[in-house]
Amino acid sequence: MSWSATERFEVRPAPGGLVVVQELLNTSAGGRPRKPDLLDTLDSAQGWLDRVLDEWAAASGRTRERVALIDRDLDELKRLRTRLRQALAARGGNGAADEAEDALLAAEPVTLRMAADSTVTVEPQGDGARRVTSAVLAECLLSQTLGTWQRLKICRHDRCGAAFYDHSRNSSAVWHDARTCGNTVNLRASRERRRAHQESEHPVRP
Repeated sequence: MSWSATERFEVRPAPGGLVVVQELLNTSAGGRPRKPDLLDTLDSAQGWLDRVLDEWAAASGRTRERVALIDRDLDELKRLRTRLRQALAARGGNGAADEAEDALLAAEPVTLRMAADSTVTVEPQGDGARRVTSAVLAECLLSQTLGTWQRLKICRHDRCGAAFYDHSRNSSAVWHDARTCGNTVNLRASRERRRAHQESEHPVRP
C-alpha cells in the first residue's frame, strides 16, 4: 500500500481504516525539510484524495469511488484537520483542544450495510468535504471501539507535527522518530538548562 501523505514523514501507516485519519492529518505542512500543505490547492488536494480512496478501497474491499472536491471544500477539510490535530495534541499534553470547534465536525450521516456474508460496513454519505468528514469520523469511532485510537499521536517536535501510530508496547512514544525529532528536542532542552545554570552561577550585575 502507498499512503502518500504519511510516507512523506517516513512513518508507518496506522492499522485498518485509521490510516485514513492519519492521512488527513499528514496533509499538513511540516517536517525537515518542510513538506508542503497538500490541501493548499484544489489540484494537490484532489490528487491526494484520489490516492487515499484507491488505497482505502483496496485495503477494505470497498467499491472504488471518486469524491470530487471544489474550492470551498478545502477550507472545510482544513478545519477538520485542525480540530483533529488539536484534539490529539491536547490528549498528549501538547496543547489545548478548543471545544468551540466541535460544531465544525458536522458531517453527513453514514449508512450501515450488511453484505451476504453478514459483514457490516460503514458507508459515508454526502459530497465533497462532507463525505470525507463522514468517512474520517466513522473511522475515528471504529478505532475507538477497537482500542487503537489512543495510539494515534502527533509528534511533539513543533517543527515536525507528523501524525504517527505508536507501535511501542506500552504506548509511551511522543516523537514520530526518537532518533531525529527526539534527539533535536532533547538537545535543545539540554542547551537551555546549561545556559540557565551558567547564568545562575555568573549573574549579570547592574
